[in-house]
Amino acid sequence: MEKELIINATQTEVEIALLENQKLVELHRQKTSSTFSVGDIFLASIKKQMPSLNAAFVDIGHRKDAFLHYTDLGPQMRSLVKFTVDTMSGAQTTHDLINFELQPDIDKGGKIDKVLDKKQHLLVQILKEPISTKGPRLTCEITIPGRFLVLTPFSDAIAISKKISNADERKRLQLLIESIKPKNFGVILRTAAEGKKVADLHEELRMLEDKWKKIHDELQKTKTPDKLLSELDKTSSILRDVLSDSFNRVVVNDETIYKGAREYLKSFAPDKVKIVSHHKGTKNIFETYGISRQIKSSFGKTSTMSSGAYLVLEHTEAMHVIDVNSGPKMQRRDQEEASLSVNLESAKEIARQLRLRDLGGIILIDFIDMRKSDNKSELFRQMKEFMKGDRAQHTILPLSRFGLMQITRQRVKPEIKIDTAEVCPTCKGTGKVNATVLLTEDIERDLKFILESHPDSKKLKLHTHPFVHAYLKQGLPSLQMKWYMKYSKWIRLQKEEDYRMTEFKFYDQHNDEIRFN
Repeated sequence: MEKELIINATQTEVEIALLENQKLVELHRQKTSSTFSVGDIFLASIKKQMPSLNAAFVDIGHRKDAFLHYTDLGPQMRSLVKFTVDTMSGAQTTHDLINFELQPDIDKGGKIDKVLDKKQHLLVQILKEPISTKGPRLTCEITIPGRFLVLTPFSDAIAISKKISNADERKRLQLLIESIKPKNFGVILRTAAEGKKVADLHEELRMLEDKWKKIHDELQKTKTPDKLLSELDKTSSILRDVLSDSFNRVVVNDETIYKGAREYLKSFAPDKVKIVSHHKGTKNIFETYGISRQIKSSFGKTSTMSSGAYLVLEHTEAMHVIDVNSGPKMQRRDQEEASLSVNLESAKEIARQLRLRDLGGIILIDFIDMRKSDNKSELFRQMKEFMKGDRAQHTILPLSRFGLMQITRQRVKPEIKIDTAEVCPTCKGTGKVNATVLLTEDIERDLKFILESHPDSKKLKLHTHPFVHAYLKQGLPSLQMKWYMKYSKWIRLQKEEDYRMTEFKFYDQHNDEIRFN
């Protein structure tokens, strides 16, 4: 599978399009002035505890207070608080945890007011961006991610991605990390770590430790609320998360981002630097690579597939509902076979739509009814296969007896909504047009203005909708003849099939449109 990353940078935002086999599967937008990203680490203070919710509202400098639930504190909460307080007071003078005494884990079923004090300072990390009326959601389980590893302070656990299935490789990585990881730091090995040499992993581990050192250094001199460590910008984080051997092109229209992407690739994949290119054309980069057209066709209430089958996507307060419609395809063959074919095609498109729109929460899909249990099982299996490329955590349930499939999908940022509808050029969005009975008066008013302002005009032509053209020529005398008798000018008429009913344009002898502004 070929993967391409097209990056369109403007003065106000950066748009990032991820294509798989030239098909748009992810679209990310980042405001250049954005101050909050998932993964950012802050020094915050408790603003208000809510025992009834077993949560607290936290001040991190956002206009809306951030939300911290007890379940997001993490078992090592007491160790994190001790490190924070000791560092700010000067008692903890180093970032390493070799001599740091880990505190007992908190109770999984405890109460937040028994663990945190009012106005207490603590380290937090953005778990979810502000969505709708909600502020950011936070976690105290600090993670520092890299390309191959994720560093987790105050833990000695080593976890390996489930996608690394080879038992020998898992054992090799386990032994390797145990030999190089610092004390009281846990490590999560990502899928990209598979097959990597000890030097590559050790180098990244040192880099992640340096980030932790930066947090410690900032803690010694900062006041709440303050950002201590920024996650990579969206461009670099996507490169970090999705770059693979099949990722064969990155095109950027901004020189600064272009250089930054090259530098980032040099740090861990120097052989991939050549895939980055700088788009210098005057034409919009999304237009050049056909992304704008794909955006227009992919967003909206309906999504039509090549067979003629289509999806209807509805959004409610509690969930997203997707209805699968067969179109003309069901008439071509055996109903059961056709239903399976349409459902499989739809499942693939649904998997793309979930990634593209970044839909989260509960997704309910109404597939076309099938009778055979084998076909239902096949649809369930294929849906899981189509969703494999989705980096968001998700759970897929088999078809219910009513033919419905339920999917839950993690949401960490607002759903992408793009209004593909355009303002009607006739009514300008009002839903109303000028009285059609006045159309001929509007035409004659413009004609009079042209003849008065351009008395030497010759061979004037009036282009109109065919119905209007016929109306202007009907009768004896017709309106065309009346104009000739009134202005001593013969106005030639030409009908245009693609004109709106009330649209008309005047042209001069050089076939140039006569404009009035």
